[in-house]
Amino acid sequence: PFWIMMKICFMKGAYEQVVKYCTTYLSKGQTLTLTQQQREMYQQEKARMGSAGLRVLALASGPELGQLTFLGLVGIIDPPRTGVKEAVTTLIASGVSIKMITGDSQETAVAIASRLGLYSKTSQSVSGEEIDAMDVQQLSQIVPKDSSLHSNGSVVAMTGDGVNDAVALKAADIGVAMGQTGTDVCKEAADMILVDDDFQTIMSAIEEGKGIYNNIKNFVRFQLSTSIAALTLISLATLMNFPNPLNAMQILWINIIMDGPPAQSLGVEPVDKDVIRKPPRNWKDSILTKNLILKILVSSVIIVCGTLFVFWRELRDNVITPRDTTMTFTCFVFFDMFNALSSRSQTKSVFEIGLCSNKMFCYAVLGSIMGQLLVIYFPPLQKVFQTESLSILDLLFLLGLTSSVCIVSEIIKKVERSREKIQKHVSSTSSSFLEV
Repeated sequence: PFWIMMKICFMKGAYEQVVKYCTTYLSKGQTLTLTQQQREMYQQEKARMGSAGLRVLALASGPELGQLTFLGLVGIIDPPRTGVKEAVTTLIASGVSIKMITGDSQETAVAIASRLGLYSKTSQSVSGEEIDAMDVQQLSQIVPKDSSLHSNGSVVAMTGDGVNDAVALKAADIGVAMGQTGTDVCKEAADMILVDDDFQTIMSAIEEGKGIYNNIKNFVRFQLSTSIAALTLISLATLMNFPNPLNAMQILWINIIMDGPPAQSLGVEPVDKDVIRKPPRNWKDSILTKNLILKILVSSVIIVCGTLFVFWRELRDNVITPRDTTMTFTCFVFFDMFNALSSRSQTKSVFEIGLCSNKMFCYAVLGSIMGQLLVIYFPPLQKVFQTESLSILDLLFLLGLTSSVCIVSEIIKKVERSREKIQKHVSSTSSSFLEV
């Protein structure tokens, strides 16, 4: 048989690129010359399809690359996943600035961004052609070096799935790769991989990160306030030359048994669902803020004053007895437990977050209290720690006194929340006035 060898070129891609290689177009089975008027008609149709949120591909074929026949436009719908718009809205409200970079046409990008709430009448979009046409001076005016995200102290996260995204993922503070559609190169360059390719997972990661940071602050507040209080008690006793309120075994018991489990349980405090609505913090800020230092000092002063009051109250006969040290020792331990309770949140009341919402904390405090009761009432431990049994009235008195550290903390939180509400109200009123 006689075979006729024919070479046929096929092309698909962005309309602006494909049409450059076309000299004719196909209409009702006929090949006609592609005029400028016809090009403009296709351009308008492509813009209309893109504005509807479709990804537009142009198709062409022909014997040679420079003599292709334009076949038509194909619109592919790729709607945002369910829940993405809500996640974007929540992140924007929390102060996260979201910028969309896509290989789609400008019309398609604007349409999708509008659906997600990323684009409004005051927003701007820049196409790849516009960026390519700019000179260095124009580009520096749009993105000056001193206004870059990194230079402004922003923490930049970049998402991507292609090979071309690898460089940007590596340069970002947090590179996020798609686990299902991402390339191997992209995954290697990323710091985090989304197994489900869901944008909502990023919001969950931000929420978890903020929660971990808050738990670290809670841990620091509890540990520092307790340590400062214990150190102050010992220092005052040494400087003022009066008997030490706590003996060596009791101090070890407080530092190892009483402080340890509650402090560790603060690290697994459930994430507050409102934390995502809080504005991002500057990564340069110290974890020991003025507000946190003030709360630490207030708690320490209350613990020291309360413990010294109990010690002075029991020492009226100027003779130190096992009862005196037991009352003082137990007072400090109960202060510790209430201080840990108030340290579970820096902004919300313990009743608002739930007394039993952190099961590990409940087990830790319950275990510490049981251990303290054994030290007070179990004879072998009484000899080791130089303690004696206390009456129910003694325990009730100590519980009432030591709860003051938690009550004062709750009052401070209430004042701070009220002040924050007033500031938000004033801010919203001012912005409404300016809009009018």
